[in-house]
Amino acid sequence: MRPVQIFYLISICLLVLTSLLSTIWGGSIHLLWLFGPIILIGLYDINQKKHTVLRLYPVVGHIRYLLESFRPEIQQYFVESDTNGMPISREFRSLVYQRAKGVRDTRPFGTVFDVYRDGYEWVNHSLAPTDVHQVNSNVKFGDIDCSQPYLASALNISAMSFGSLSQNAILALNQGAKAGGFAHNTGEGGLSPYHLKPGGDIIWQIGTGYFGCRDVHGHFDESLFQKNANQDVVKMIEIKLSQGAKPGHGGILPAVKLTEEIAQIRHVPMGKDVISPAAHTAFSTPVGLLEFVDKLRKLSGGKPIGFKLCIGRRQEFFSICKAMLETGIVPDFITIDGSEGGTGAAPVELTNSVGLPLKDALVFVNSVLIGIGLRDKIRIIASGKSLSAFHLLRLLALGADTVNAARAMMFALGCIQSRHCNTDKCPTGIATQDPARYKALDVADKAKRVTNYHASIIENLHELLAAIGLTDTSQLKPEHINHRVKGTDIKNYSQLYSCLDKGQLIDGDIPEEYVNDWNSADARCWQP
Repeated sequence: MRPVQIFYLISICLLVLTSLLSTIWGGSIHLLWLFGPIILIGLYDINQKKHTVLRLYPVVGHIRYLLESFRPEIQQYFVESDTNGMPISREFRSLVYQRAKGVRDTRPFGTVFDVYRDGYEWVNHSLAPTDVHQVNSNVKFGDIDCSQPYLASALNISAMSFGSLSQNAILALNQGAKAGGFAHNTGEGGLSPYHLKPGGDIIWQIGTGYFGCRDVHGHFDESLFQKNANQDVVKMIEIKLSQGAKPGHGGILPAVKLTEEIAQIRHVPMGKDVISPAAHTAFSTPVGLLEFVDKLRKLSGGKPIGFKLCIGRRQEFFSICKAMLETGIVPDFITIDGSEGGTGAAPVELTNSVGLPLKDALVFVNSVLIGIGLRDKIRIIASGKSLSAFHLLRLLALGADTVNAARAMMFALGCIQSRHCNTDKCPTGIATQDPARYKALDVADKAKRVTNYHASIIENLHELLAAIGLTDTSQLKPEHINHRVKGTDIKNYSQLYSCLDKGQLIDGDIPEEYVNDWNSADARCWQP
């Protein structure tokens, strides 16, 4: 029995009990004065649209908001860090909530962080700041091979599929993206009516299951791809090679979340977990990957095509680079997913112990593309745990052109990290296919929050760039970010991370740390 049903049952029982007791004792006991306010509060909760938790858990849901009201005073004692030393937990989750709701997000009495702790990071401001209104953060995707380039925002919605998320969550995200002028990545679950209805810009992700462009045998279907890719709202196509949550493992949609509608969209049978293959069947070599990129670019009418991966063996990425040089086919963008994982559920071992963390992967890919002389032709998208404008700034300084966020966008929708995403019992209606739960998520209200959050982050990113004295995100360099290594030992990112010179790898001046991987890399196979 669902919480709302329980509430109605209890309310009816209380009213009946009140009526009986009033009859027996001649009205001398008016329990309605006790139970009436509770029932009225519950009815209000069920009918209001701003708080999904209250719509699903009337009356008792107020306990959660009572505790949240104390957060500004107690959050400094609960700041946590992820594997990269990024303060994330309650401090930044609260920040996202505030900005999504459009409420005050300034704070008195300085930072809650220990600025002298090892790992603390910051930027140095300029005494000649620029005009914030002259700052630009939009980035063009698509080189001369693209007849339909795309001008992207610095921050976009990362890959989250319909199936993983509810239809109302997808509608809210896309509606928010349309209102805010930024892009929405579909995730590998394919194009659904809920991605298309609001009309927001779409980055269509093609995974190993080829959902949305799949034949009856589960292989890539050119005609179906062409039909979907040529829709106006589809602005870019991303081939998913691997993801940070579970690199080397296919995507997973538990059977409990598989509905008839999702099965029809994905062309899969009911009653089983939907597990994507670990590898693609449309290609099997680095050259094959780039030929697939070229094919999709032509089939889509010249839209930007790229691929997403979590960096694993360096030799395999070198193989892709050699394939670029050999074929002359260059992707329009590469999305780098950190091994820290995102919103996707995965076995603990794969999440914690497989793949290269985002900052290291980003530095590596940026450096290698410079080393083969192709960095100017390829955009880099960073994907992983970005919640504040400084998080964006840091990734842009390390080599990203734009950033994708999933976790932050879920917070903007109202996610409370209950970690029931894979059980179909999400208490906020976001990660569930249960109509009783997802219908409680008000699309219009949550879409506005997504738009608010994005606008706030871009505004604060521009403020940071202006404070540094810059006018464009392309001017950000590793030396702009300072890192306290230990004690008084402070270095900037250019001192912490080395970078190849332009064309260094093709000139034969290969650093010793790359020699074995570069020499063993083969454009015609993934592994020697």
